[in-house]
Amino acid sequence: MLKNIFLAFIPIFVAVDALGVLPIFISLTSGLERKEINRIVFQSMLTGLFLSIAFIFLSKAIFKFLGITMADFMVAGGAILFSIAIIDIVSPGKKRRIPSNELGAVPLGTPLIVGPAVLTTSLIIITEYGLYLTLISLIINVLLAGVIFSLSGALIRIIGNSGARALSKVTSLLLAAIAVMLIRKGILQLISL
Repeated sequence: MLKNIFLAFIPIFVAVDALGVLPIFISLTSGLERKEINRIVFQSMLTGLFLSIAFIFLSKAIFKFLGITMADFMVAGGAILFSIAIIDIVSPGKKRRIPSNELGAVPLGTPLIVGPAVLTTSLIIITEYGLYLTLISLIINVLLAGVIFSLSGALIRIIGNSGARALSKVTSLLLAAIAVMLIRKGILQLISL
């Protein structure tokens, strides 16, 4: 069972990409007091968990109502994820200022922590490892993202700004690769229908 939790954990860990989001988190929260940063971290975790768990339980009904197949969702989610990854790779250092009262929900909770990659990956993992292992892996990953954001100051001192940027590029490349895999699997499923 631990092996399956680990195997379910890894793809969601890559999709959440908390270390890759860390430089964005730091730029968005720079100049804020520790109490406000803690509130934003909590809000982002709560938003991410609520959105992902609700999506897992409602996705089949939504897909059925809209006439969408899992393959359609994989291709669309992969295309969006690929676009996000490319934007992150080619436009570094863009600082986006968002009011701090919304920051935890959007863009941190969604789409940065829980976005198309996490939602699509979660649905795929359910088919391979089941609902409970997927939920456990998802919860652990969102909590881990919260811990990473809470320790952002110390982590950035250890790896430095250039290390964080380099790490962000590597994780963006991994996200692009996951996006291509999702599109490929979705297309293969559509062809086999």
